[in-house]
Amino acid sequence: MKLSINRAADILLGGGIIAYPTEGVFGLGCLPDDPEALARLLGIKRRDPDKGLILIASDRSQLRDWIDADNNDIPIPDPSQPITWVAPAKAHVMSLVRGKHRSIAVRLTSNPTAAAICSAVDSPVVSTSANIAGQRIVRNRLVLQRKFGACVDYLVPGDCGPAAGPSEIRDLATGKVLRPRTA
Repeated sequence: MKLSINRAADILLGGGIIAYPTEGVFGLGCLPDDPEALARLLGIKRRDPDKGLILIASDRSQLRDWIDADNNDIPIPDPSQPITWVAPAKAHVMSLVRGKHRSIAVRLTSNPTAAAICSAVDSPVVSTSANIAGQRIVRNRLVLQRKFGACVDYLVPGDCGPAAGPSEIRDLATGKVLRPRTA
């Protein structure tokens, strides 16, 4: 696993895009401060840039430069449940990441492969589901290879889990569910 994590980190740090397992589905990702990689990722997915993207992190400290929180206190709950939280974005966060919103969606990942990637690059990583906008989300490695093998720079080995689908999305300030968990 260490070799695949190192390779994924090298590709991300070099401006590349990876496909990798997350808690519930395979994700497509790049570093969130790389405008060329972000634009390429949105193009691969055919995703409307106004919608914004999710960032995952292995540690709250990786979110300090992204979430506008008092005293850099990042109040993201424990990642035992894969919940994505919408929080105020810092002013510098590019619209390619936050979309048309003044907020940003973040999650502390509980998937060991995804967490290892974030730790290896010491940064949050963009985590958008591996699918073309409006199409079915990929949970099968063979389908991932067929649909995205030629589009991304590396398919990271590993399994999705522990969830059975995309994460629930909640507002960090109110706890209101914005997107329920799907199976």
